[in-house]
Amino acid sequence: MPTIRIAVIAGDALTTEADILLLKYAQASHGLDREVVRRLDKVGYFIDGQLPKPEKHFLTSSHGALAARNILFVGVPQLQDLGYGRIREFGRQALAILAKEAPATRSILQTVHGPGFGLDEIEAFRSQVAGIIDSVNANTYPTGLEQIVFVESSKNRANNLAQALAELFPTGQIPAGHSEKNTAGSSTPEFLRTTGYNSENKKRAFVAMPFHTDFSDTYDYGIIGAVRDAGYLCERADMQSYVGDVMQWVKNRINLADFMIADLTTANPNVYLEVGYAWGLGKPTILLVKDKNHLKFDTQGQKCLLYTTIKDLETKLKAELAGLNNLLF
Repeated sequence: MPTIRIAVIAGDALTTEADILLLKYAQASHGLDREVVRRLDKVGYFIDGQLPKPEKHFLTSSHGALAARNILFVGVPQLQDLGYGRIREFGRQALAILAKEAPATRSILQTVHGPGFGLDEIEAFRSQVAGIIDSVNANTYPTGLEQIVFVESSKNRANNLAQALAELFPTGQIPAGHSEKNTAGSSTPEFLRTTGYNSENKKRAFVAMPFHTDFSDTYDYGIIGAVRDAGYLCERADMQSYVGDVMQWVKNRINLADFMIADLTTANPNVYLEVGYAWGLGKPTILLVKDKNHLKFDTQGQKCLLYTTIKDLETKLKAELAGLNNLLF
């Protein structure tokens, strides 16, 4: 049976070669798609008026503005309305579009959608991969497709996604080709069949912490693993990536969360604001701090996990989450 190679790499989507760079357009330009539009503008190709509404798409040459030869924009709802289920649909829809309009496509480059606007990065990635598998199982993908590559600028996130991918497809290959076995979905890992569809029903933690490179390892190695091992989705809203009413967006994510984890190290005012909002909602909150001198206001009288190293944080957080499980389940 033919296969399609699937991989995650750390790198820059603008300088990585592929037949197609696949982008979402969430009714405003964000992050990578904004930079792509800017680069096309620089070479005299203006596409603002052609960017697609939800359920529509726009396929164009890159005109040499980036390494990928062509770009497919797929229209999706605004970020605040883009959940795990819609990300799965995006993964399916994009391949189906290319099956009709660019069937000779051999290589597709894309990024994972979700982490930049508050979703759990592994759940979002699995949802996107599940959509790809939906398209492959239904035989609605480019007939010439050989590889799909996810590119991620953050090395930590790339490592996390690569590990998640290895759990799904240890060989790095997706069974392809139209067959009774494949259309029955037997090539799909069992738990992946419902990923995206039932993700919104899972319990989740919202993490409030400063957005600075100094905290990357704290989040990636001290918090994410402990939260997921306890059975929760781990969501963190990156206010540096969001365009629009940032505070309303953050409040929406906190409203949906079952509890909050807040790192008060450096006494960041945004983090304190988010903690206050969570307290106002009566959300259980786990406070963390590396230096107790960073505690301000009423937090000085609250229970706070004081940690020294990332490993120390992971150990203490796992123990705290074990006790919280008894309250939430």
